[in-house]
Amino acid sequence: MASAEQTNPQLLNGRISRAGILSFLSAQGILVFFLLSMFVFSLFSEQFLSQSNIMTVVRQASIIGIIAVGVTVVIIGGNLDLSVGSMLSFATVLVVDLHDKIGPMNAILVMFAFTLLLGAVNGFLIGLMRLNSLIVTLAMLSVIQGLVLIYSGGQNVDIANQDGTWFAFFGRGYVLGIAVPVLLFGLLALLMQIVMSYTGYGRRIFAVGGNPMASVYSGIRRNWCVFSTYLISAFCVACAALVLGSRVMGSQNNVGQGYELLVLAGIILGGTSLLGGAGSIWKTVIGVLILGFIQNGLLLMGYPYYTQWIVTWVIIILAVWLDLANKRKRLLTTHS
Repeated sequence: MASAEQTNPQLLNGRISRAGILSFLSAQGILVFFLLSMFVFSLFSEQFLSQSNIMTVVRQASIIGIIAVGVTVVIIGGNLDLSVGSMLSFATVLVVDLHDKIGPMNAILVMFAFTLLLGAVNGFLIGLMRLNSLIVTLAMLSVIQGLVLIYSGGQNVDIANQDGTWFAFFGRGYVLGIAVPVLLFGLLALLMQIVMSYTGYGRRIFAVGGNPMASVYSGIRRNWCVFSTYLISAFCVACAALVLGSRVMGSQNNVGQGYELLVLAGIILGGTSLLGGAGSIWKTVIGVLILGFIQNGLLLMGYPYYTQWIVTWVIIILAVWLDLANKRKRLLTTHS
């Protein structure tokens, strides 16, 4: 006897169509949400879609985006990094303070070396000692901020001759009409997207984050994979500090405070799972841009600055809830 679907092609086509739409939204929902949010904010402000406003938002979001690229790799590997805000403060204060003392090039090299050292400490404690990443990086957040205050004596630092140094290029310069921070953000994102999608190293990181025990039995050196992700995160923080320090040509000792929340919000909004083993660099880029345009849209609509933090909190809660709901659905489908 023929089934109802066989005798009713329209019903079959309707189900296939709905399944296709749901599949598309599941895979590209973040892009749809981005375009939808851009359209909604453009209705309330004529300036929102202007070229100058778009470039300003992308440039401002670049620092968060550069850090988010590195932290995305850490989260895909099944861990967290909450120390990036304090690490950004440390690196920015260090490079700005050393600029006048040992010269810009030496200051950059020293800053990268010490920032990578902090990342190596995180990697050693979490990857090799197998301590909990949430606890370790939360503790490092406090420790690094303490180091910043000790180093700076609680004072802000500034570059003396701001108009006579090439250091400003990283934060204020342009290449072929593109702001250097935007260019650096794009290049890092492209590089890490290629690494995570098309190399054996990237596949190992996904494997470690998705199923740590199975990855060990597969011959993957889990400890060193996790260690390397924190080096990548620290490197990205150093790049962000270079941009931030050269743009402001000075630094407060708490300049990175709150960045860890914004970075996580962008990553989660981009669909990277906090449970590890799933995520995408390019979707993190979209998530960071969504966050930046939402904050900009709220300001253009006349809402006070603190409204951004409330919206960021709501976005994080919704994104985590959707991620957990999706995980539960996959588990039920697998066991059914």
